[in-house]
Amino acid sequence: MRVTVTAAPPEPEPKPAKKPAARDDSTGGSGGSGGSSAYYENCDAVRAAGAAPIRSGQPGYGRHLDRDGDGVGCE
Repeated sequence: MRVTVTAAPPEPEPKPAKKPAARDDSTGGSGGSGGSSAYYENCDAVRAAGAAPIRSGQPGYGRHLDRDGDGVGCE
């Protein structure tokens, strides 16, 4: 008697989420979100990307965008 065993096909990998249109910050010096690849030079760039206000923990947040240090930039 011959038995054939087949495995289920592998599940497709999920597509990565879209990131805001911003330049890559390879220096990691923006502070804030840590590990994020999004970087905004200033609040004009954040607003142009439709990301204002930007909060601590969101991709692209940096302390240089948060004047009063409350965790919300470009408010």
